[in-house]
Amino acid sequence: MFRPLSLYIGSRFNRSKKRNRMVSFISMSSMLGIAVGVAVIIVGLSAMNGFERELETRVLSVIPHGELQAVEPPLNDWQPLVKQIEKHPDVTAAAPYVEFTALLEKGTKLKAVGVRGVNPKEQLKVSELPRYVQNNAWSKFSAGKKEVILGQGVAQKLDLKVGDWVTAMIPNSDPEMNKLRAPHRIRLQVAGILALGGEIDHKLAIVPLADAQKYMDMGSGVSGIQINVDKVLEAQRIVKEVGNTLPVYVYLKSWTQQYGYMYRDIQLVRTIMYLVMVLVIGVACFNIVSTLMMAVKDRASDIAILRTMGASDRLVKSIFIWHGVLSGVLGSVMGSIMGCLLAVNLTHIVRVIEKIIGHHFLSGDIYFIDFLPTQLAYKDVLIVSITAIVLSLIATWYPARRASNLQPARVLSAK
Repeated sequence: MFRPLSLYIGSRFNRSKKRNRMVSFISMSSMLGIAVGVAVIIVGLSAMNGFERELETRVLSVIPHGELQAVEPPLNDWQPLVKQIEKHPDVTAAAPYVEFTALLEKGTKLKAVGVRGVNPKEQLKVSELPRYVQNNAWSKFSAGKKEVILGQGVAQKLDLKVGDWVTAMIPNSDPEMNKLRAPHRIRLQVAGILALGGEIDHKLAIVPLADAQKYMDMGSGVSGIQINVDKVLEAQRIVKEVGNTLPVYVYLKSWTQQYGYMYRDIQLVRTIMYLVMVLVIGVACFNIVSTLMMAVKDRASDIAILRTMGASDRLVKSIFIWHGVLSGVLGSVMGSIMGCLLAVNLTHIVRVIEKIIGHHFLSGDIYFIDFLPTQLAYKDVLIVSITAIVLSLIATWYPARRASNLQPARVLSAK
């Protein structure tokens, strides 16, 4: 098979059994350093991809992309508004909701939650939340039964399971006296458990829309209208455009106001990972400079003989460039394989470590998920590998130049 002469000689230099042991050790260290750096960066970027995937598939599939909240609730005659909102080309669905805060009580245990009243059928259009309710309880969820669906964290805090009863204390304001009265006390039966696996599980309770309207004395009014959009990252703009078309004053909210920090943090960490990638692999490539400088000195006589046989400066440079790049390529390939294997199994590995040490790295009541996600993107593997090879190529420039500047007569006479 045809190979360039410079690649052939450079690969022979790498495989030579007569190499200086120190040169061999430093060369192996540089290759392992590149491999470890590439593997760590691939695992880190895969974790960021996993967080972004979970944000989109879990949180953003469950929470409303946007809300049009009444300035002075209740919002009456909301049906025409829903039809008006759904005319916007970027809005996929809209549904009413009632929102309030309640204090759940069971025995001596108390838990404050945000209660959301939704229409069980209409909610299917704007959210995938019913998919995370255990045992298909959503299909039987309806108004008039005094039922509630609790987040898994809330249920665990109050030691509740499906079929149990819980007391909900709801604030009761007196608009005429402008003060609070004694709260309503309502007995509710747990109809289902929401197991999303994150922060939402620890602060959400769901009741049918008609029941929520009754609890809050809203009649047929609602707190606002939630919308789902097809361009999630442009939700703020879409909500603003929709709000400007309505004949009533409403507060404009989007998911970016409550959970936007998560997306920004993920992108920030991703950017930092790319910067770390350059620095980590760059440091490993410094060893290539040391290796080649020592190799140039070790192979001075070989270089001189090649020069006397007619080897050009370009050929000598190419030999040592290939000599260094081969270490970078081998390190990059080893690191990519190791990084891919770790990234694919990262979630399982972390769970095993958590069981061994008895500690969870991510708490569901703090983060939006309670496990370390991962998603391997071959684009990231390609970028990291190419970066490692390019940096190793840059590292060979000075040693290769020094090799091409050796004077054969001076080297051979010294021998």
